[in-house]
Amino acid sequence: MSMDAPASLNFFKGHPSFRLLPNKEIIDATTDLLSPDKRFYDSDTENRHPLTYGSDQGALWVRNTICSFLNDDIFKLPKDSNLRSTPECLNLNSGASYGILSILLQSTLAQTGYTRQAFIISPTYFLINNCFIDAGFSGKLTAIDEIGCDTIDFVTLEKKLQECENQASSGDSTECIDNPQSDKKKKVYKYVIYTVPTYSNPSGHTYSEETRLRLIKLARKYDMLIIADDVYDILNYDQDISKNSKLLPTPPKRFVHLDRQTWSSTEDDPFGNTISNATFSKLIAPGLRFGYHETVTPKLAYQLSEGGANISGGTPSQLNSMIVGTMLKNGSATNVLRHLISTYKERGEVLYTCVKRWLPQETDCDVIHGGYFVWITLPDDYNMEEIQRRLNAEHNVILANGSNFEVIGDPKGWGKRSARLSISFMEKEEIQEGIRLLGSVCREYATELGLPF
Repeated sequence: MSMDAPASLNFFKGHPSFRLLPNKEIIDATTDLLSPDKRFYDSDTENRHPLTYGSDQGALWVRNTICSFLNDDIFKLPKDSNLRSTPECLNLNSGASYGILSILLQSTLAQTGYTRQAFIISPTYFLINNCFIDAGFSGKLTAIDEIGCDTIDFVTLEKKLQECENQASSGDSTECIDNPQSDKKKKVYKYVIYTVPTYSNPSGHTYSEETRLRLIKLARKYDMLIIADDVYDILNYDQDISKNSKLLPTPPKRFVHLDRQTWSSTEDDPFGNTISNATFSKLIAPGLRFGYHETVTPKLAYQLSEGGANISGGTPSQLNSMIVGTMLKNGSATNVLRHLISTYKERGEVLYTCVKRWLPQETDCDVIHGGYFVWITLPDDYNMEEIQRRLNAEHNVILANGSNFEVIGDPKGWGKRSARLSISFMEKEEIQEGIRLLGSVCREYATELGLPF
């Protein structure tokens, strides 16, 4: 079922409700940016005028502003920390979805077999399969299960990696994507793994630092690139930020931080093994279509910026990147983000309370700690696919059945009893009514089949 199908209540949509979109703040930032006849950087080749073609890696002042935001406001890193983000390790792009495709096109090569396999943590973001298939990975996708709330199935992952190694030929080449007029050869990885490590879509889980470090160690061993969708990690609902109007939550260290922290210039790949694929879609507004890659060293960020489309047109979101940069500088982005966090926290509390009140007693549902989503699993012998069908037919309510979150070609059966519920689109009263209706359908189903409720 499509998330855009007509419905009176929609638990599928993973974007802000319209009243949360910061119209005024974006208008003000755009006015501040474009009102002057000249800006000091208009003719600077590293920045350029906001309405012209941008530099390949994105405006330097925007990259510097993002780094300050991450280092000082979000991760609160000491000035002398080697974990701090630097502008040369950032590549600006048009949001996380295009960011993923850009990474795959610029640093993997599935069509010739050079990149042997892609691994996707399952259940997974329901549209990510398309990016991998576009990049040539059809038939080369392996699902790796989450285990518990903070780790993944390392046993299966390493077993599959070793199987691929044993079957690999020695004649693989990247020649077909190397520019014969350039002496620079692209870094292409033998394997790639995709994950949403903090407040995952769809499960809501967050991987421990131990899990992250273990995966980095494995990535270095097998020449594997870890693509981390760091799109929800700032939306933390556990930390109390109410007493300071400028304070934002502090997320766990990202993969790119831990890779940089443990990286050796003499022993490890000079390109690193991780990319933070981040966006401002979840933090300000999705229509801006602006995000960034962050890499361990400048090498991979630069490679991504030198793709054919980038050097032809420059950074793909020149104007919007500067609008966001202006909002970060003037503090309005922080205010918008704090408002989103407060609103989503309240909605998450309502959803959890309603699940416990109206759904079958043995329904598995975690308290939401951050991000957009709650993953629920009904008790044994309930059929979520049938319940979803009835809920939509009888009450015009849409939810995202677990079957939407499979890895193509390696299904795990998530649709049998599980579903993802979003808190981002509906107001508290709508969430309450939607869960009440879901509960009524579950009760009717349980009565028909003689199941405990």
